[in-house]
Amino acid sequence: MHSVETFRDLQREATEWRRYLHENPELDFRLDNTARFVTEKLASFGINHIETGIAETGIVALIQGEGGDGPTIGLRADMDALPIVEASNKPWSSKIPGKMHACGHDGHTAMLLGAAKHLAATRNFKGSVALIFQPAEEVELPSGGLRMVQEGIMDRFDISQVFGMHIQPGTEVGTFGICHGPIMGSQDDFDIVVKGRGGHAASPHRTIDPVVIAAQIILGLQTVVSRRTDPLESLVISVTKLNAAQAYNIIPDHVEISGTVRTLASGLQDFAEREILAAAQGIARGFGADVDFKYLRSVPATFNHPEETNLAVTAARSLVGTASVNDAVRICMGAEDFAYMLEARPGAYILLGNGPTAECHNPAFDFNDEALSYGIGYWVKLVETVLPV
Repeated sequence: MHSVETFRDLQREATEWRRYLHENPELDFRLDNTARFVTEKLASFGINHIETGIAETGIVALIQGEGGDGPTIGLRADMDALPIVEASNKPWSSKIPGKMHACGHDGHTAMLLGAAKHLAATRNFKGSVALIFQPAEEVELPSGGLRMVQEGIMDRFDISQVFGMHIQPGTEVGTFGICHGPIMGSQDDFDIVVKGRGGHAASPHRTIDPVVIAAQIILGLQTVVSRRTDPLESLVISVTKLNAAQAYNIIPDHVEISGTVRTLASGLQDFAEREILAAAQGIARGFGADVDFKYLRSVPATFNHPEETNLAVTAARSLVGTASVNDAVRICMGAEDFAYMLEARPGAYILLGNGPTAECHNPAFDFNDEALSYGIGYWVKLVETVLPV
C-alpha cells in the first residue's frame, strides 16, 4: 500500500517540471513547446505508445499493466495557460508577457507526468491506462476537451471510464473534495444587440436611445433569477459586457450587451434562453426599439457518475484517510470542459486542496508544489483501485 511519502521523490522532480511549465506558458491550442516537453518526458519513462497532434497539440499515451487483460481507463490533465499578466512575484514567474498559468494547469500536467513515471515503472494493474494531456480548456467552443472527444479518443483508445482532477485554492493541502452528480455548472453565453435610432446627445427626443433601453434590459434580467426561478434551483445570469458609443456627444444606433448563464440542469438552460430573449424583446419593443439575440451553449454541467465517484472516493481515502476526503463538496457554478469527456464516458472529477493561495484566474495565483505528491498519489491509487491485479 502506498502512502504520500512514497511519492516525495517524485514530488521533487515534478516540482522542477511544474516550474518550467509555469515559466513558459502557452495559450489555447498553440501548445507546441508544452506538448513537446510532455512527449519527451513520457518517452523517457519508457512509454512506447504515444499519440500526438490530437486536437492540434493534445496527447494520449498508453501504459499497459502487467496484471493481465482488462479495460482501459483515461486520466486527463489540461495544459493551457491564460492571457493574464502575472503578479505572483515568484522566482519561476512567467517569462512570457501577458500569459500565465493562473489556473493550475501546470501542476495538473506535472502531477499526471509524475503518475505516468510511477505507473510505467511499476505496472501494478491490469488492463491499460490512457494518459490524456488536453489543450485549450480555457477557450470557448470548440474547446480542447470537445475536440478530443470529437476526434474519437474514447473509441480509438477503447477508454471505458475517464477521470479528471483540479486544484482548489482555499482548501488544505492533502485534502480532496468530490460529490455525486453535478459538481460544476454548465456555461452558456449570450449576446444582445439593442437596435435603436442614434443622434446627437443634446437632442435625445429625436432618438430611440439604446443606452437607456440597454440599462432597462440589464435590470430586467435580474428578475429572471430572483422572480422567475425556483429558489431551490441553481441559475446564474451575469451581464459582463456593455458596448455603446465612443464619444460624449453621440447617442448610438445600437448597444451590445453580453453575459453568461450558469446552471446544473439542461431544462434551466432552455428556460434561461427563452426568458432572456423574452425580457430583452419586451423591454426594447416597449421603447420602440428591437433586439438581435444569440445564445451559445458552450459547456455542459460536469456530472460525476455514481460508480466512478465511489471509486474516486475510495482511492483518495486510501491515500489520505477518510477525514481528509469530503464526499459532499459544495457545488461550484464555474464550468469545466472535462464535462464533454464525462458525457462520452462515465467517470468522476475530483478537487485537490491548494492551501491558502490566491484564487484561480487571479494574477497572484500559483500552484502549491506541496500538493504534487498528493495528486500523483491519487492518480496511482485510482489506477490500482479501478484496475486491481
